[in-house]
Amino acid sequence: ARMRVAVVGAGVSGLTATKCCLDEGLEPTCFEQSQDIGGLWRYTEHVEAGRPSLYASVISNTSKEMSAFSDFPYPEDFPVFLPNARLLDYLRLYTEHFGLQKHIKFGTTVVSVRKRPDFATTGQWDVVTEADGKQMSHIFDAIMVCSGNFYEPSLPLHSFPGIERFQGQYFHSRQYKHPDVFQGKRVLVVGMGNSGVDIAVEASRVATKVTICTSRGAWVFGRVFDHGYPWDMVFNTRFMSLIRNSLPGPLSRALINYRVNQWFSHENYGLKPEQSCQMREPVLNDDLPSYILTGRVTIKPGVKEFKDNSVVFHNCPEEEPVDIVVFCTGYNVSFPFLEETVVKVENKHASLYKYVFPTHLQRPTLAVLGLIKPLGGIMPVTEMQARWVTRVFKGRRANVSSPVYQNTVQTGHVPSMHQEGFLSLETPELRSSLRIDCLVYMDKLASLIGAKPSVLGLLCRDPWLALTIFFGPCSPYQYRLGGPGRWEGARQAIFTQWDRTLKPTKTRVPAGSSSPCPSLLTVLGFLLLLAALFFGF
Repeated sequence: ARMRVAVVGAGVSGLTATKCCLDEGLEPTCFEQSQDIGGLWRYTEHVEAGRPSLYASVISNTSKEMSAFSDFPYPEDFPVFLPNARLLDYLRLYTEHFGLQKHIKFGTTVVSVRKRPDFATTGQWDVVTEADGKQMSHIFDAIMVCSGNFYEPSLPLHSFPGIERFQGQYFHSRQYKHPDVFQGKRVLVVGMGNSGVDIAVEASRVATKVTICTSRGAWVFGRVFDHGYPWDMVFNTRFMSLIRNSLPGPLSRALINYRVNQWFSHENYGLKPEQSCQMREPVLNDDLPSYILTGRVTIKPGVKEFKDNSVVFHNCPEEEPVDIVVFCTGYNVSFPFLEETVVKVENKHASLYKYVFPTHLQRPTLAVLGLIKPLGGIMPVTEMQARWVTRVFKGRRANVSSPVYQNTVQTGHVPSMHQEGFLSLETPELRSSLRIDCLVYMDKLASLIGAKPSVLGLLCRDPWLALTIFFGPCSPYQYRLGGPGRWEGARQAIFTQWDRTLKPTKTRVPAGSSSPCPSLLTVLGFLLLLAALFFGF
């Protein structure tokens, strides 16, 4: 009989998990509590309990070529960075193309997932679901948790003295939908992640005054990067990753410092991160510097205390009048359907092997997907996790036979956070602890399933392809060139990635203009120039 797998959630992770189960000959059942696919990317006008909530203007932070599933490129006419509705369109195309719909049970909530009495030998799970007020019990051989972590807001009001006497309005960013709520108001945005900056920029178009307060600061990237190319297609290359990861820590930080300040001086704009936060994920926003420059947005240090109708910042004696406060303070990790002993949280720590498998389970038959925030596209990362997990479930090259993992299972001893790719979840610090170097992590997982491309091997057989995947963008198609799940179209997809990138923007071509995509020689020259700059300071 085929192995039965329960997939919890039909968002990005759940869809690719379902597809990878089918690829490996497993039998997936995907439970989705709402009536449609999309998860985080399905915008609704009203906030729904237990579901992620987007604001209307959300646009992807990663470009379409770098955030495609590895065997399903975006249509060439889709914009380079995707408004939420277009990203949902892509997920619908993916679902239809691979026939995933028939494996999804909509309107079905997973109530509980419990180990069966014979778990130590079978690895099986008792799953209780609820639909139309009726509960049902099921037995599954394995579980893929794809419910994400964007539905339980973290709102630590105890960290903000005086908030109880504040007379104005305040809410978590999860409640935000449209900027008209800020019309003519004095707005304070607490927190400097992507949502905080997006909301501040939007608010400033209708508000009287907008202030962002941040105790840590942040590096700010634009989606539009060098020569107008998407930031991740320039930044996330094997060549650049090799440079970044080969340098000693201080030199690597200096390199990043130099690179991010080429656009504008973060120190002059009040944005430079604290020393301890310099390796955190940057914020993606093309407007913020110009909005600071034109006085539409002001940056302040962290909140010291709230008064009746104002706020006092650290190191700033004067009070600032405020009407509305938006807390962009992130989300808690929460798996309400799991027993605490499954994904253990002790002293606000839990452990996941390679960011996926709970370390203490006797059998690796439960995996958590997408609980990371890569500096790059989440879709290829969760897909790679799913490709690995489904092969572990089947017992093929099940690389949780790592001695470190086995030692953890047998002794209960959890290694240090950086040893063997273990993740230590510090719940309040989720935003910083779950940052990963996308390319390094993808390569690690790909090597576990035999899908990591060999640049040196290709140099002999297909030198043009080898140069393209080393110096060009590390797009997901590279992980379909060989090994299990090999896709015939991968090589062609790599060579046409710039065509698909430029198609939606190069809509007017002057007479006698150059070719529609940057030649590899141009890209090589540009990257070598960057390398010279980096090594020259």
